[in-house]
Amino acid sequence: MEKKRKGFFQKFLDGIEFAGNKLPHPVTLFALLALLVLVLSAIISSFGISVEHPGQEGEMVEVKNLLNAEGIQYIFTSMVDNFIGFAPLGVVLATMLGIGIAERTGLISAMLRGFVLSVPRFLITAGLVFAGIMSSVASDAGYVVLPPLGAVIFAALGRHPLAGLAAAFAGVSGGFSANLLLSATDPMLGELTIAAAAIIDPAYAEGMNIAMNYYFIIASVFVLTIAGAFVTEKIVEPRLGEYKGEYREELTGLSAEEKKGMLWAAISFLIAAAAFAMLIVPENGALRGEDGGIVQSPFMSSLVPIITILFFIPGLFYGIATKNIKNDKDVASHLTDTMASMGMFIVLAFTAGQFVAYFSESNMGMVIGVYGAEFLEGANLTGIPLILGFIFITGVINLFIGSASAKWAMMAPVFIPIMMQLGYSPELTQMAYRIADSTTNIISPLMTYFAIIIAFAQKYDKKMGIGTLISVMFPYSIIFAIVWTIMLIIWMMLGLDLGPGSPLHYNN
Repeated sequence: MEKKRKGFFQKFLDGIEFAGNKLPHPVTLFALLALLVLVLSAIISSFGISVEHPGQEGEMVEVKNLLNAEGIQYIFTSMVDNFIGFAPLGVVLATMLGIGIAERTGLISAMLRGFVLSVPRFLITAGLVFAGIMSSVASDAGYVVLPPLGAVIFAALGRHPLAGLAAAFAGVSGGFSANLLLSATDPMLGELTIAAAAIIDPAYAEGMNIAMNYYFIIASVFVLTIAGAFVTEKIVEPRLGEYKGEYREELTGLSAEEKKGMLWAAISFLIAAAAFAMLIVPENGALRGEDGGIVQSPFMSSLVPIITILFFIPGLFYGIATKNIKNDKDVASHLTDTMASMGMFIVLAFTAGQFVAYFSESNMGMVIGVYGAEFLEGANLTGIPLILGFIFITGVINLFIGSASAKWAMMAPVFIPIMMQLGYSPELTQMAYRIADSTTNIISPLMTYFAIIIAFAQKYDKKMGIGTLISVMFPYSIIFAIVWTIMLIIWMMLGLDLGPGSPLHYNN
């Protein structure tokens, strides 16, 4: 039998998969990058290359040699501090303590199911996409809960289950950087952004906050919900056609115990939120700034513990109501399990922390930033074309390196100084990065949860593979990228802040 020839697109996808599989593990990749920085610092410093410090007129900055006697001393004496000082480490682990309780007691799952099942039938597609987008507050929990739930809902309604799975996956992954609330992603990326901005202007970095994209991501929720529902009902579902498989589902709602838990969680959340409001709303509130302001205040500096507490308390009371938590040992067990699941991130933080610290100490980031800015200025690549180019580059890289934090730890120290030199704020660069990262996640075979989504899909289509799933998700990726980028361009044209105290432009 003659073997069927693969088309160009299938060959392209196969090439991406092959090349991506050849990349080392992110832990190894950062270790290699750290070694590369050490070697390059020695080579570049031998040429005596220097640039004028962008923030301090007349001060020249040279690349430091990290392989001379002084550099080797730095490597060994700073290793532990580099690990502990890795910007996202503390904030991510602290945030996950609260989110972990809400996830492991079942509160997150119950909330997502309850929301999707409560929306009117004609809004079910939009509701599913919306729930997927909002699931990012629970980090990666949405990947496990919503795609199979979406398939179940569509099958129960007589629609193609793979269309429901695709809509949920598009919301969870494609809309990962949109939300009505701040999530673990904001401090994780924000701390890396602030650290990279400090390379050029430490004073500017001190005034930044992790809610730097908050206004934009709120508006993004509604734009992506509409776009996701449109793609599902007008492109994906018609292409899939009528479902002729044998698998059928029966949709069940929340149990009485789960409803009781949801009530307890809601009441406890409102009480906790009211308590925080008493510290924030009054002009003399304890978390207000010295001048009574909000943007520069202890409140903005306390977002991580506030997020942690606002997840922990409802999760705790939900667990008590559903008898998932019977005593303090159960709480400790859930917290321990959550931290155990973060083991890979902790190991990654060690090698990534060395890379980021060496890159900063060598001054290579500042030198690259100045020369990179001069190159882009010479090429007349500024404004909207520059942002489009950056989004494209990030999207291509994301096909090979799925981790958002791993990519940004590598890219932020290089691109943020360049963009700042061209007059664009770190906040804008981060938002452009988040758009590219999210919209290409759903077509990246190397994305952590891609294989899991295929396993869910094979329940309804035994022949489902990487190429098939990518072909289903490709319209979401293209439409999300176009719509979201246009939204960013309009935002730039209107000159709106991306978040509290987070402008579009950087003025040295």
